[in-house]
Amino acid sequence: MFDINPGLSIWTTVVFVLLVLVLGKFAWKPLLKTLQDREKSIRDSLEQAERARMEAAELLKQNERNMARADEEYQKVVREAKALGEKMKDEIVNKARQQAEHELQSAKEEIRRDIDAAKQQLRSEVADLAVKAAGKILDETLDPAKHKKIVDNVLNQLPKN
Repeated sequence: MFDINPGLSIWTTVVFVLLVLVLGKFAWKPLLKTLQDREKSIRDSLEQAERARMEAAELLKQNERNMARADEEYQKVVREAKALGEKMKDEIVNKARQQAEHELQSAKEEIRRDIDAAKQQLRSEVADLAVKAAGKILDETLDPAKHKKIVDNVLNQLPKN
């Protein structure tokens, strides 16, 4: 079993060398080429993934800048809307104040006219009463027009307030 047979050893070596040559020609070259192609494909995929990662990082930065810009625009619009609201509020308050002052002036003028009319009516009634009282005091019937003229003269000499 452990005897070395020189003929068998030579034939084994020849068969081994032929097997290596045949495998080298038909199996190793295509196998190495397939491995190299696979390695190149993996390397290309890794490079492509790295480029995609860098593009995604750049897009993320761009998106963050756009969000910051949009936030600034939003804040600007809010500030402008608040300013416009304050301006409109001030205009409405001023218009309401002017309207109230106008109505107050109108009411004052109407009251003054009513007071003047009431004073005039009161003067007229006082004059009539004075004529009647004077007529009763003198116990005679006097000319009412003449007495009214006298009373009007006296009343006109009185202060108007």
